[in-house]
Amino acid sequence: MQLETYISDLLYRYDCITIPEFGAFLTQRVSAKVHESTHSFYPPKKELSFNEQLQQNDGLLANYIAEIEQIPYTTALHKISRQIKSLKSYLAEGETIQLKNIGELVLNSDGKIQFAPSSHINYLTDAFGLSHFSSSNVTREIYKETAEAIEDTTPITLTPEKRSNRNWIKYAAAAVIFLGLGGFTAATYYNSTIKNHNQLAQEQAYEQLDAKVQEATFVISNPLPAATLSLKKQSGNYHIVAGAFRVEANSAKKVSQLRDQGFKARQIGVNRYGLHEVVYASFETREEAQNELNSIRLEHNRDAWLLIKKLK
Repeated sequence: MQLETYISDLLYRYDCITIPEFGAFLTQRVSAKVHESTHSFYPPKKELSFNEQLQQNDGLLANYIAEIEQIPYTTALHKISRQIKSLKSYLAEGETIQLKNIGELVLNSDGKIQFAPSSHINYLTDAFGLSHFSSSNVTREIYKETAEAIEDTTPITLTPEKRSNRNWIKYAAAAVIFLGLGGFTAATYYNSTIKNHNQLAQEQAYEQLDAKVQEATFVISNPLPAATLSLKKQSGNYHIVAGAFRVEANSAKKVSQLRDQGFKARQIGVNRYGLHEVVYASFETREEAQNELNSIRLEHNRDAWLLIKKLK
């Protein structure tokens, strides 16, 4: 199993990829930059880091591997565990672990994992097709000052003969205007093409990942009749999933049970697989959602997982 391939796939779509009992790879968006000394322009990107403290399984990596390899979820977890044990043994022997398109891992003198990210790939889909480039230094002010000095010291005299031959100036001015308009039109078309291409690539990436995420299905016998609940509208794109049900009455029953336990549970609609999704709560930030998810897994449901989805 090529663990780094699966991690690399998920880094395009998610900000945190947790490897159980090992650590987590985190991404943070960095704006475009200009290097002042080299006059190089760098596109926006996702900056990659590693946190050894985040080791609790959130189900994302195992679900993805299970779907790709067509194996049970528990088997995927077992394969991850075996590979992590192998990586730890190599690190303990002082070796440097090379993860393709991700970076290098090595133990420092304190026994902590140090991570050096790879610079060969940009995981920000918004920057698809963009690369860095360098430009020569612009010295417009120097040329302007030189021209002004020449004008002050060198008078220009126009004779009648020279005035009669000024038609060439009109033609040159017309040519400059024509070339300028042509260049502006070409630049506008190029920028529009790049923008449309990037947007299409991002939409395709999200659709592919959404189709690969494994959904949990629960069947409850003797379902209760559907209940109508009056809930205060929640907001946020980070949802802690309690389950997904084929029968809507079962999802309503689950919501009622969770609300009796003090959760702000609700139904968030039907996913593309026809399952009615129920969440414990929704949050504005990933940090709030992750803290609540850790508490729920510890005290209520170890199979709860985090869904990042913008609701309509």
